[in-house]
Amino acid sequence: MMNIGVLALQGAVREHVRALEAPDVQVTVVKKVEQLNELDGLVFPGGESTTMRRLINLYGFYEPLKQFAAEGKPVFGTCAGAILMAKEIAGQAEPHLSVMDMTVERNAFGRQRESFEAYLPMKNVGEDIEAVFIRAPIIRSVGENVTVLAEYDGSIVAAQQGPFVACSFHPELTDDDRFHQYFVEVVRQSLKEPVAQ
Repeated sequence: MMNIGVLALQGAVREHVRALEAPDVQVTVVKKVEQLNELDGLVFPGGESTTMRRLINLYGFYEPLKQFAAEGKPVFGTCAGAILMAKEIAGQAEPHLSVMDMTVERNAFGRQRESFEAYLPMKNVGEDIEAVFIRAPIIRSVGENVTVLAEYDGSIVAAQQGPFVACSFHPELTDDDRFHQYFVEVVRQSLKEPVAQ
C-alpha cells in the first residue's frame, strides 16, 4: 500500500485526497513534519504561494520538504504548489523550495475574475484533460531535463522532471482524476525503481 500525502497548510485538500484515491493508495492529510517520514509521494495544493511559504516556515516544514525532494520522492505541485517547486520565479529574488528546473510567473493569467476552464491535451495522460485556471501562474521556461506535459495558448502549463510534476491549474476542482492518477503511477514506479532526476 502506497502512502501519498497532501500538504494541508492551505488549499483544496479534500479535493486532492478524493482525486488520489486508488485501491493501493492510502492518502494522508499532512499537518505535522513527522508525517513526511511515512510518505511515498506528496502533493502541494494550490492556494497563495507567499502565504504557503510563510506557513511552511512557521511550522518547520522548509528543510524537511527540501530533504523529501532531495531523496527523489515524487512531488506534485498544483498552481501555487508549482510556484513553490520552481527554481526561479519571475520578479522575485529568491525561489521557495527550488526542486524543478523551471521559471514561473505568478498570476500570469490575471486576477480571480479572469478565471477560466479549458480542455488540454496532456502528454502521457490524455487528450482532453479538464483544467481550472484561477489566478494561475505560467511556466515561462524549463531546463533540458524537464518534459513539457501540456500547453495552453502557447504557454507551458504542466511539466515533469523525473519524480516531480507541476501544473499551473487546479485538476482537483474537476471530476477528471486522470492527472492525479498519472501522479499515482509516478509514485508507483518510483517504488519499483528510483526515478532518474
